[in-house]
Amino acid sequence: MVMFWVSLLAISILLYVLLDGVDLGVGVLFGLSNGEARRSTMLSAVAPIWDGNETWLIVTGVILWGAFPVVYATLLSAFYLPLFLMLAGLILRGVAFEFRNKTQRMRWIWDLSFAGGSLVASFMQGTTVGALVEGLPVTNGQYSGGDFGWLTPFAALCGIGLCLGYALLGACWLVKKCDAEVRDRAHRQIRILAVSVLVFLVVVFVYALAEHLPILHRWIDRPYLFAFPAIGAVAAIVLALSILRHNDHWPFYMVALIFVSAFGTLALSFWPYLIPFVITIDEAAAPRSSLMFMFWGGVVVFPLMLVYTLVSYSVFRGKIRTTTVHY
Repeated sequence: MVMFWVSLLAISILLYVLLDGVDLGVGVLFGLSNGEARRSTMLSAVAPIWDGNETWLIVTGVILWGAFPVVYATLLSAFYLPLFLMLAGLILRGVAFEFRNKTQRMRWIWDLSFAGGSLVASFMQGTTVGALVEGLPVTNGQYSGGDFGWLTPFAALCGIGLCLGYALLGACWLVKKCDAEVRDRAHRQIRILAVSVLVFLVVVFVYALAEHLPILHRWIDRPYLFAFPAIGAVAAIVLALSILRHNDHWPFYMVALIFVSAFGTLALSFWPYLIPFVITIDEAAAPRSSLMFMFWGGVVVFPLMLVYTLVSYSVFRGKIRTTTVHY
């Protein structure tokens, strides 16, 4: 039963990163774009799906709260401020997405809010992951790092890296969904962002070696973990070839595969810990009676959410038309 909820948690996190990473990335690129027609096209590329993508973040929180309450309490204690800023960014982005359509004179404020909210949310998510990889200070089962114990150079570096990764994912989505000027501009951005992400990965690896991060020992103990970077390397090669050939579809799927390989590497490096290297899965799990009570909701609601996600992406597949939008 514990493994059932671990699996659902992993799937929920991965789906959130892939799906909401798309519109967060588009939001980051939105701040670098000008022209109402171009910006309207970018918003149209994510308008049918962005709101549903964030549902997977709620699912992740609910699973942690119900199935792994110890982890939920520890993470909230450690990350109150970054989680607050992340949620504020997501809320601001959602409000801006709707309000910019209702005004002409003040639209620049909502454009700035949409881009800024996306950037803040992305950075805070990356910082949180970086802090977990580096290790949280926990004493007697409780977080002991203070209000800013999570904010380290490595965590901030990971925040920047995730912003770049989301922007790359968003650019690939724009190439997949758009035509004409927006697609051509996104093609050029993919090249710059792909190189930037590669540089980030090299810097992170060198930093981890220099600081002797505990996660590196997992790579020595578990050589099968190198299978995931190998998959990511193959995906990167295909990505480069698809960019050179100006293919509109393969870049998105290859970047998504790179994200999956990175997620798989981290997940198996953490195993069997939910908070590395402090709280294991068995230590964090709720009583079996609670897991069983939640089980019946999970087997009904989770498949329905998957079906809804598949249907929504299927209905809105294909490229959007680039049109001038009047408000």
